[in-house]
Amino acid sequence: MTNQRPSSFVAAVHDFHRARRKAALENIMARLTGRSADLLSYEDVRQKLRARGSTAQKLKEIPLDAIVGSVGRYADFTRSFLPRQDSAQERWAKVRVAMTDLSGLPPVKVYQIGEAYFVLDGNHRVSVARQVGATYIEAYVTELRTKVPLSPDTQPDDLILKAEYADFLEHTRLDELRPEADLSVTAPGQYRALEEHIEIHRYFMGLGQEREISYEEAVGHWYDEVYLPVVQVIRERGLLRDFPGRTETDLYVWVSEHRADLEKELGWEIGPEAAATDLAAQFSPRPQRIVARLGEKILDAVTPDGFEAGPPPGQWRSEQLEACEHDRLFADILVPVSGEETGWHALEQALVVARREEASLRGLHVVSSEAQRDSEEAQAVQAEFNWRCEAAGIPGELAVVVGGVARKICERVRWTDLAVVHLAHPPAPQPVARLSSGFRTLIRRCPRPVLAVPRALSHLDRALLAYDGSPKADEALFVATYLSCRWNITLVVVTVIETGRTTSETLARAQRYLETHEVQATFVKESGPAAEAVLKTAKEHESDLIIMGGYGFSPVLEVVLGSTVDQVLRTSRQPMLICR
Repeated sequence: MTNQRPSSFVAAVHDFHRARRKAALENIMARLTGRSADLLSYEDVRQKLRARGSTAQKLKEIPLDAIVGSVGRYADFTRSFLPRQDSAQERWAKVRVAMTDLSGLPPVKVYQIGEAYFVLDGNHRVSVARQVGATYIEAYVTELRTKVPLSPDTQPDDLILKAEYADFLEHTRLDELRPEADLSVTAPGQYRALEEHIEIHRYFMGLGQEREISYEEAVGHWYDEVYLPVVQVIRERGLLRDFPGRTETDLYVWVSEHRADLEKELGWEIGPEAAATDLAAQFSPRPQRIVARLGEKILDAVTPDGFEAGPPPGQWRSEQLEACEHDRLFADILVPVSGEETGWHALEQALVVARREEASLRGLHVVSSEAQRDSEEAQAVQAEFNWRCEAAGIPGELAVVVGGVARKICERVRWTDLAVVHLAHPPAPQPVARLSSGFRTLIRRCPRPVLAVPRALSHLDRALLAYDGSPKADEALFVATYLSCRWNITLVVVTVIETGRTTSETLARAQRYLETHEVQATFVKESGPAAEAVLKTAKEHESDLIIMGGYGFSPVLEVVLGSTVDQVLRTSRQPMLICR
């Protein structure tokens, strides 16, 4: 027996040195990966997470990999309980010799916080048990309660976030008011922002209800009416895929901050849906998002405005159908106003659309310099816009911006669903003049439908759809179907038969589509020059709205040859709704 003891002890010492080498490697890997190899300090965790109310000791088996810290020896072992000090050799080896099996030693003593355990007595026993391949160990467990969940994979840096979360819950009692709530975050400082949101919400609740709102009531109402609706948008948009490793609460804060920045920049109220979509488009680290952003910048830098083709046909429709935010297509309408008397025609026409759609107006006044933004003329435009919207009972807000008119409209219209633009200068018939036409550039680049408004105001009761079977005409067919159903207006569909482009089957396609959607329409087949046939049919049927697709040829061919769109724009007395 005396000869066996030294040999087993020597073997135990070898095991200790092997464990020490593993500890050195674990420390190196921790530096390379950025993940800590340190045990957590029980006292530090207890204080930061406000753990309290311990239960009586219970004897049970606990998983060894759930032991993440120690009461007094958190600096003596690595995160996987490998020994860090050579001075531990004697004691470690003795425990290893005694541990022929786990029943040879008394149970360890641990504290439990959440799903994690901290060793009070038995650090060396835990270390040896892990090295011999055990997965469980018998322990006397004393459990402490905390508002914040703690898991075995918690890192030391995570404690800062969990401490902030504990303070947040202590202050708001949200875990008691809404037990199902999980407001975990991955970045420091988020809970301070959440508490500011609650305070602001409480203030406006008090104004709206004309009474003092208790903090507890404000917390619950904020969670139900502010936080959860934004989280629902985050889920519907799939934002967690765009920002991997983040939480819904992270994204709630980012969407809210991005929304506030956009409203300050644009001068308009922006919905959480639009803010969430733009946040992903502008800042997502996903490769496809990065490539898309880079491609847009390159294309914008190298392509002159006159030759830019704009977004592909159908993109707007797919975005609208995917969002499903409203039961109407045109909930927000952009209307540029120049301040000149003729420029107010577009606003009056936009008000007609807004009444039918129960929509809001986003006014845009473009000036050429910063000095003009706060000028008396700009203030007069603002006052006139506000007065006309109030008189019509339509919500509206106007932004004054500096830049080129067509470019600013194209930039701003993506925050809305429709652009209603005064047709002051339609594209000229000469190729060079067409190339420099701001209205032509607007139609090409605009990612939303454009309602071109001449001088005459239209009630928009009788629509004419010019249909040639092209992808953009299909978008016009979709919009015409919607308007006929929602607005209950009459619809005439005209197809101009042209060799190689349109046939009788083209008109039949439109007829089948409308019948599928239970829309009744009058169908007309014409021949000859397309623009003349469209205008002739509109006059015969007393149409007060023409709906058609945008430019069909490439930008270069459109400049050289002209187009039906340009010809109708130059001649029509009715508003034209041009679709992508």
